[in-house]
Amino acid sequence: MQTIRGTLEEGRFDALHSSASVSIAMSDYVASIVVPRLTRRLSACAPSMRVHAIPNTLVDFGRVLADNHADFTIGAYTDEVQRPAFLKSRALWSPDFVCVMRASHPLGALKKLSLKKFLSACHIDVSLVGKTLPSYDLFLRSRGLQRNLVVTVNHYAAAYDAIRQSDLIAVLPWSKGLDAPRTAGLLRVPVPLQAPPRVVELFWHQRHETSAFHEWMKTLLLDLFHSKHPP
Repeated sequence: MQTIRGTLEEGRFDALHSSASVSIAMSDYVASIVVPRLTRRLSACAPSMRVHAIPNTLVDFGRVLADNHADFTIGAYTDEVQRPAFLKSRALWSPDFVCVMRASHPLGALKKLSLKKFLSACHIDVSLVGKTLPSYDLFLRSRGLQRNLVVTVNHYAAAYDAIRQSDLIAVLPWSKGLDAPRTAGLLRVPVPLQAPPRVVELFWHQRHETSAFHEWMKTLLLDLFHSKHPP
């Protein structure tokens, strides 16, 4: 990989004839949006290139880039972890956060979901690193509130499946115009208490600023998401 990159960095990147690989660290939610669109675009302009999606968590953002385990990471950074000085980024899109439940859930019949009923319902959420408290619960704590969080999982797909087969509800990201059709059979309703917006960003290490390969890939990803779906 280093040999390939060294060659690419010597001059202009020839995407059409390249067999280079790009590794992107991201959650399964982000991958469900990025991978289909990226591979479709690459099939037309760089048919021999390879894409590798690898798991990503907030605490790994800097590490995977510093250790060259990934070319890019895509996700939402928060103030919970300080950004390393070498981390460069561009905004891609800003998801909404909605309350998700199965279509036949009793709360779905309400014209408006009250804060009291919302907090007392059985919740599931996604914590990519395991037992760490999800960011929405940190937001509720800052307001002196607490919901009935009974399940955490480390994949969004697992959360959707659990919601579909139970009375669990969740606060999950929804990217209008971008979301994969994974919410079939589920109901989306407004969250009674909306948390501050999050921005999904593209991250890379500053050492790649002069890489023709990374610059080409960065431009492609920004064209796919930022220009068409600005935050």
